[in-house]
Amino acid sequence: METVLVIIALIFVAFLVFGAYVTVKAVGAAKRGVDRKVEQARRAVEDTTLRAKSYAQPGAAAELAQLRLKLRTSMRATQDALHERVAEDPSLKESLGLFERLSAHGHELDAELKRLESEPDKAQVARLLPELRTRTERVTQSADALRHAARDRATRFAGDDLDALSSQIDLEAGALRHWTAEPGPGATGPESGAAETTGPATRPAQERPSITPPGVRPTYPWEKKPRPESTT
Repeated sequence: METVLVIIALIFVAFLVFGAYVTVKAVGAAKRGVDRKVEQARRAVEDTTLRAKSYAQPGAAAELAQLRLKLRTSMRATQDALHERVAEDPSLKESLGLFERLSAHGHELDAELKRLESEPDKAQVARLLPELRTRTERVTQSADALRHAARDRATRFAGDDLDALSSQIDLEAGALRHWTAEPGPGATGPESGAAETTGPATRPAQERPSITPPGVRPTYPWEKKPRPESTT
């Protein structure tokens, strides 16, 4: 009896531990989701503010906002493109590592541009702008090069796969059209043709294996949904 009670107690403790683990994981996932939405909202507000500054403020202040907006847009687009494709193409891991190194320069440059937005010495800002403009151009060009290369690689692979698939379909289509055998050297007249048509070289359509269960019609995303029949 004592053994049974110990086993029941252990099972109960195991359920408590498992429940606590599931709860912690769920809370962590919810917190990450909230943090991600908050970060996205913060970035959207910052981007909107930078766009407003680039149009509303004159001179160096407007150019600083334009440089920051250009830098952030390019880096974010490249980051999203690489992270999206690295799961399908592991060779992009090296490109992702290079981008992370480039991101360090991008963060440093963005922080410097942000500090200069509150710099009261406008002459100092104007003196630094050419060098900051050059650095921004170098960083964004590198980010754009990585993003475009990843996109071209994915497009090339998709094109190669489509070419191979088209060739296979052409071969299969040609094979499907040969539903009659070639007449033999001594065969003449319609009787021989009819015999060949029904001969063993031809496989009846009803004997072909189906990839869908009986009575189930396959559906495709490009098909229109059937309209409901009128009851009037």
